[in-house]
Amino acid sequence: MLDPTKNNKELIQDFKKFLQNERGVSKNTISAYLQDVEKLAQFLEIENINLAQTNADELKEFISKTFNSDLSTRTQARTLSGIKAFYKYINYLDSDRANPTELIESPKLEQHIPSVLTIEEINAMIGAIDLSKPEGQRNRAIIEMMYGSGLRVSELVELKLSNIYWEEGYMQIEGKGSKQRLVPISDEAEKQFKLWQIDRNIIISTTNSKFTDYAFLNRRGKPLTRNMIFIIIQQLAQLAGIQKTVSPHTLRHSFATHLLQNGADIRIIQQLLGHESITTTEIYTHIDISDLRQAVLTYHPANRNHNN
Repeated sequence: MLDPTKNNKELIQDFKKFLQNERGVSKNTISAYLQDVEKLAQFLEIENINLAQTNADELKEFISKTFNSDLSTRTQARTLSGIKAFYKYINYLDSDRANPTELIESPKLEQHIPSVLTIEEINAMIGAIDLSKPEGQRNRAIIEMMYGSGLRVSELVELKLSNIYWEEGYMQIEGKGSKQRLVPISDEAEKQFKLWQIDRNIIISTTNSKFTDYAFLNRRGKPLTRNMIFIIIQQLAQLAGIQKTVSPHTLRHSFATHLLQNGADIRIIQQLLGHESITTTEIYTHIDISDLRQAVLTYHPANRNHNN
């Protein structure tokens, strides 16, 4: 039940607890949602308006004054998604209260298809790793894990040794919304990770690390951050002479695309990636238009008859 005496700060804290306890939303999503609602709260406080009492006109005024030409369509949509989630929560507490976001449409996003690396480019990145450096073997294991299993960067940094089942060849991954799935480990990823474990054990013993269950650590014995993984991937792409925009997500996208191109069923890829909707998987696993044209020219009987 909605408590009318609570101020905006208290409402936001309650919303945070709801996301954590009832929805099981990821830490990154919670952080983004809270940031969005806090922006709205700051705007409303000028007029001394309570978040729970906001109407559609006040929300439209916030949007018109906050969303300017410098703000990308994607950022606008993401901000609105956080605010809409908050008012769904308010409506959950008080079903009789009108939801001010119901008639507000999110800006339409252009379909964004991230770049995909060729197998040769993946091998070039691996070849650019200096195994003589302390972090070399760790970085090799990171590439093999991400490309070999299609992990999100958040899933990689949170990966625990206790969730890797070597004999069975699987990892238990906690994805978005705390949803768990089993993901196979490739033979090469297992080989490179076990080589990294030698260095990892030395780091743990010399730093007295408390993070003994985390799969990937820095030289100070602490878990790697998402930002550090971004830097590692981008530096290796640069060393390999790759001109494309490369991020950890590029490896995940490459994993899915290469599976599809080699005949894997899209439903299996959906399960491996941890997607709820097959539509999301179709976006990740696009086939280049030139591949589609070549398939028609090669396999369609009309074209084959002309070529004979």
